[in-house]
Amino acid sequence: MNIVLFGPPGAGKGTQSALLVDRKQMKHISTGDLFREAMKNQTPLGVKAKSFVDAGKLVPDEIVIGMVAEVFKNLKGQSFILDGFPRTVPQADELEKMMSGMNLNIGKAVFLEVPRETLMRRLTGRRVCNSCGAVYHVDSKPTRQEGICDVCGGQVVQRKDDHQDVIGTRLEAYDKSTSPLKQYFASKGLLSEVNGLGATEEVYGRLASQIA
Repeated sequence: MNIVLFGPPGAGKGTQSALLVDRKQMKHISTGDLFREAMKNQTPLGVKAKSFVDAGKLVPDEIVIGMVAEVFKNLKGQSFILDGFPRTVPQADELEKMMSGMNLNIGKAVFLEVPRETLMRRLTGRRVCNSCGAVYHVDSKPTRQEGICDVCGGQVVQRKDDHQDVIGTRLEAYDKSTSPLKQYFASKGLLSEVNGLGATEEVYGRLASQIA
C-alpha cells in the first residue's frame, strides 16, 4: 500500500518512516531530501529549485511534483511513503493528477496526532551536534557528557528553529495548511488518524494496523 504520512513538526514522521522502510521495505520519499539531493547533483529541476531557495522563495508546486514524479518512475512496483508532501490541497490535487497518469494511487493518508504541549516539549528539547549532525534530546536521549556529542566529541547545541517562539510560529502555520488537507483526504475516504503518543513501538503498532 502507498501512503501519505503527515503530521506537525515533532510528531514522529521520520522515526515511523524509518521503521516502515526497514520492516515493510517501503520507499521513503521526503521532498526535503529530494531538494537537497537534486541541488547537490545539479539536476535540471535541482538548478531551478535552488534559484528559488537562494532567493528565499517557496519552490513552485510544478517543480516539487516533477521531482516526485522522477522517483515514481523508478519504483518498479515498490510501495512508498510520502513524508511531508503534499502540504496543501492544491499540491494534493496535482499529485493525484500526476499519479493517475502513472497508474499509481494512495491507499491511506495517515495523520499522526500529537497534542501541542507534547510537540513543544519534543522540539524544544532537541539538540544537534554541530560537527556530525547526530540528534539528541534532553529528556529521551541525552548525551553522556552534557554538551558533548557521543559520536564525534563535537559541540551539541539547540538549533535556532527549535526555540519555543519559532516553534510556536511553525506549528501555527502548519495547522492552517493542514486542516484543509485533512478534510481533503477525509472526503476521499483515505484519512486515518493515529495517536502519536507513547513509545515508538506502540505508535508503530497503531500505524501498521492501519496500512496492513
